[in-house]
Amino acid sequence: MDAINQQFDQYLRNPVILNILIIWLIFWKGLALWRSAGKKQLVWFVILLIINTMGILEIAYIIYLNKWSIDNGKILSFLNKKLNKAKR
Repeated sequence: MDAINQQFDQYLRNPVILNILIIWLIFWKGLALWRSAGKKQLVWFVILLIINTMGILEIAYIIYLNKWSIDNGKILSFLNKKLNKAKR
């Protein structure tokens, strides 16, 4: 098991592999955040922003989960109403 950990550590120290991994993560996270923001799905946006799953949750959201609208923009409209009242 120690040999596996050493080999894994060696791969992660390789700048080429690390850069590919970073590009992979940024692409999927950015695309998922863009779609959730465009649909005004605040709950999904926060979940995707906070939880880092190496792109797995982001890919699942893009392919399947964005069809589900947890709050249908209700949270954002509620926040807008509260902010507008506070400005007056």
